[in-house]
Amino acid sequence: MQSRFRDRAQAGQRLAELLGQYAHRNDVIVLALPRGGVPVGFEVARALNVPLDVFIVRKLGVPWQPELAMGAIASNDTVVFNENVLDQLGRNELVESVIARERLELQRRERMYRDDLPPPEIRNRIVILVDDGLATGATMRAAIQAIRSQGPARIVVAVPVGSPDVCASIGKLVDEIICAITPEAFYAVGLWYDDFSETSDAEVRDLLRAAQQFQHETSEGES
Repeated sequence: MQSRFRDRAQAGQRLAELLGQYAHRNDVIVLALPRGGVPVGFEVARALNVPLDVFIVRKLGVPWQPELAMGAIASNDTVVFNENVLDQLGRNELVESVIARERLELQRRERMYRDDLPPPEIRNRIVILVDDGLATGATMRAAIQAIRSQGPARIVVAVPVGSPDVCASIGKLVDEIICAITPEAFYAVGLWYDDFSETSDAEVRDLLRAAQQFQHETSEGES
């Protein structure tokens, strides 16, 4: 039986143990997918002593069945579709209205989380993309495609738990994937956490500020 996680913070600590080769490097950045990926990414970035930022991705839900992903939209306006679902729907006005709505929400979160700061420099850096788990993989695929277009040196996807099939398929898109546990009886990400309560916008902002403060104090201590 593969062990569960107490909460996202503990999941991040366990994940960081598998990422030790990236510690204390000035060419590494952790990009967490809000909101649930941020508490995980915070622990990873702190343990590795590397910067943390967010990379915002929004699921595009089927208009009459929002929990079913037809794709995702990511920072820098990259849209990725689940072609199997889109083939059945067609790219119609309802689909376009979902894209427009999620684009507005993505822009709102960019302003809220990042205080209108410019996005981090990605080119020639090692990017560790972190979320709290991989279920369908739609949002992670959108993030990978958007990051790839910015010329990173290497893309690493790191998650505490994921569907074995999805971890395998995502692994083909990146330079390295680390799924701490890949239970055969996966069902859902939340089942592998004792506490899977929703992460709030305020928590995301607080964690980003704490990560910035930690980096500032660490750099001062090294100077």
